[in-house]
Amino acid sequence: MVYRPLHFMSELNEEWAQVLAEAEKRARSAGRGDLVEYLRLRASNDKARSTGIEWLFETFTLLAGEVNRAGAGVQLLKKEGHRFEIGSATMVGTLLTLKSGVRQLMIEAGWPRAPRDGFVPGNGLASGQIRHFGIKSANEELLLVRSPKGIPQWIVIDRNGKRAQLLEAHARQHLKRFLGTG
Repeated sequence: MVYRPLHFMSELNEEWAQVLAEAEKRARSAGRGDLVEYLRLRASNDKARSTGIEWLFETFTLLAGEVNRAGAGVQLLKKEGHRFEIGSATMVGTLLTLKSGVRQLMIEAGWPRAPRDGFVPGNGLASGQIRHFGIKSANEELLLVRSPKGIPQWIVIDRNGKRAQLLEAHARQHLKRFLGTG
């Protein structure tokens, strides 16, 4: 397992944005409007993914901080470059693991990076999961979509396919279940 500081991924994202901007500049100067449009869409989607995934992990990290200040003793581990399956697709992204004794709450989010990885199901930008070690019935699948206003938002998909927006209150319920208080 390789744990990288958060600033490493920020630098990588910045470098990728520069590469896309340079490619867009070359495409524009070559008169490739179709390629310029694709690169703009790609940059927009990458920004939405980064924003949505950052919100997801910051929310759980802040909630863990709250319970730690109250004496919970939750450990947090973050792994970048994490690969996980959603249906038949492979997502590449980040895994945040909260540990307390033998209990574990794992939050993972990412998107396919290569054609062989497949695609994000449900017309989403990214996928994720919230998994409770040993409590499979509490696990949920996540889908990052754009709201009608264009803002990235996480959708929770339950076992019956029902969808609801992931709000902080829902994340808090997962943390309570993880700690055995809810």
